Amino acid sequence: MNTMKTTAEVFIIESLKFEDERKNRFEGKILSDILALSGKRCLYFYIRTLRELRSVLQKFTESNYRYLHLSCHGNHTSMSTTLDTISFAKFANIVRPHLKQRRLFVSACSMANDDLASILMPSSGCYSILGPTQDIYFGDAAILWASLYHAMFTYDSSAMIGSVLRTKAQALANMYQLRLNYFGRDTSKKCGYIAKEITPASANPTKGNG
Repeated sequence: MNTMKTTAEVFIIESLKFEDERKNRFEGKILSDILALSGKRCLYFYIRTLRELRSVLQKFTESNYRYLHLSCHGNHTSMSTTLDTISFAKFANIVRPHLKQRRLFVSACSMANDDLASILMPSSGCYSILGPTQDIYFGDAAILWASLYHAMFTYDSSAMIGSVLRTKAQALANMYQLRLNYFGRDTSKKCGYIAKEITPASANPTKGNG
């Protein structure tokens, strides 16, 4: 099997609304700082436009980092930068060449769904997509992702195994009462991937700020 040599580090791209910027809701930057305390060498970029997204994704590929973390606003059909709304179809075309043998973590309300997975997973070579299925507060999101990465890197600092990632994500969903979607590559499936809804015993569907 042709396996690329990548580094088990997190590459964070963040883009927020102007109001979020004024209120210092930089979840991605906070996450980067927390991971740095654990000795991880995150790369963090803040962008405002689709054009910048294209450019920074190229930097992600050149970095050979394995984990792409997007911190932005989104919904069931699109993601947003500060100044642009990007449909899933356009987003998939942009990000697809950069995801081979990598994992995508999406910190955007409701964006990690079947519609995104169906156009991105089969042809990208991406190992997995993980993200919330509900609106969550910025503070909750920062704590969730910091906890998840800490748990995964403590378990194995050099790699993430899909089954372990799902187990850790389930534990955190239970702890923080958040619903997540996981999509993992599975070439035995006709669609090319498996889908798993990670749901706590009980959850408050009204939490969040979108």
